[in-house]
Amino acid sequence: MIALIQRVSEASVTVEGEVTGAIDQGLLVLLGVEQGDDEAKADKLLHKVSGYRIFSDENGKMNLNVGQVGGSLLVVSQFTLAADTQKGMRPSFSGGAHPSEAERLYDYFVARARESDMPTETGRFAADMKVRLLNDGPVTFWLQV
Repeated sequence: MIALIQRVSEASVTVEGEVTGAIDQGLLVLLGVEQGDDEAKADKLLHKVSGYRIFSDENGKMNLNVGQVGGSLLVVSQFTLAADTQKGMRPSFSGGAHPSEAERLYDYFVARARESDMPTETGRFAADMKVRLLNDGPVTFWLQV
């Protein structure tokens, strides 16, 4: 399971002209589900995402996590993160989870984030989404479990 996280001042997702999720300060989480992923990996990745210290403390050091700064998560499914780009000029998506399994684990990840009292907004699984963000830094990390 993969999360590309971006520290944002604000972010939103629009589907067919309708905003489905929007946050102010927090993390935009682009979530990719691979074959073999399960709930244990989703829990481990959520723990890492929510605990990752990439927000500045009073000394300007990346020392605080999203919860410590009162931030939110905007979780967006992104199957292209599971692409194999090692060969040729066209990505292969054979390593990605089957769409029904990917959606189940995406929903699980979001539900667990909400259960942890982390303010969590979402896009819409498998939709053509328009994602807007104001990357703060820019700060972007690839997390994989």
